[in-house]
Amino acid sequence: MAKKKSESEANNKIVDLEDIPGVGSAIAEKLREAGIYTIEAVAVATPGEISSIAEVGESTAVKIISSARKLAEIGGFESGEKILERRKKVGKITTGSKELDKLLGGGVETQAITELFGEFGSGKTQLCHQLAVNVQLPKDQGGLEGCVVVIDTENTFRPERIVQMAEAKGLNPDEVLKNIYVAQAYNSNHQMLLVDNAKELAQKIKKDEGKNVKLIIVDSLMAHFRAEYVGRGTLADRQQKLNRHLHDLMRFGEIFNAAIVVTNQVQAKPDTFFGDPNRPVGGHIVAHTATFRIYLRKSKGELRVARLIDSPHLPEGEAIFKVTEKGITDK
Repeated sequence: MAKKKSESEANNKIVDLEDIPGVGSAIAEKLREAGIYTIEAVAVATPGEISSIAEVGESTAVKIISSARKLAEIGGFESGEKILERRKKVGKITTGSKELDKLLGGGVETQAITELFGEFGSGKTQLCHQLAVNVQLPKDQGGLEGCVVVIDTENTFRPERIVQMAEAKGLNPDEVLKNIYVAQAYNSNHQMLLVDNAKELAQKIKKDEGKNVKLIIVDSLMAHFRAEYVGRGTLADRQQKLNRHLHDLMRFGEIFNAAIVVTNQVQAKPDTFFGDPNRPVGGHIVAHTATFRIYLRKSKGELRVARLIDSPHLPEGEAIFKVTEKGITDK
């Protein structure tokens, strides 16, 4: 009987931290205190992180990570066939617009960073609010029956808007709001810390309520970084911190099979004589780390245009959608 249980646990990757070779109760306790609760979280950590948290040598940290990767079955070479099989676990969240979903290959993907950038009023925050509602829909309606974590850096989250959108979808607004967890980030360091707190929260929600966090939203990604790091002399430090922040978000998405949606601001290039002068801020770090980059711009009235700028497997293209009182819809 015990053997059957351990096989089942191995298949579902439900293994205690103490089961990792080299991790005793003292090290496990330190890891949990730092917000590392799963073998997957250990497996994707860096030796420096584990060494610092567990207060062990770097060589010991490398062995712990290596053992965790074997238990979690990640980090080694795999055939393309196996990766395709694993990709079937990727979920997709409907945006509310069939045209926009089609542009994104079926909706906003889990285990990927989707960046929405554009000028003020282009629909970035509206789309985030809509996704926070839609992720809670049943799977046959384009949802993932999951909870949402929102890191709000510009005080743009509005529960009243959630109520409007939830009612339009026939959902109970009170229940929808209960499944959205919002934290306001006061500076870039706090913003980065909130990703670690989100991991802890996701574990707690799963343990206490049996629900999964399926979406994390950062609105907006660059506001604090732009305000705090001014001038070329601070650029290297800013980009290093930003890189770590994005990889922490990506790690969250992989551990919890959650979608990561970040909004981004634009800046105008004064030397652009032809075409659109607007460019997303954040430089190459954001450009290379974001899986999907979507440029949103205003059109007539309620209409908005979404252009897919970058994707690993989808062609560039455009979709037109509407931002109405009921939320995001087709034109």
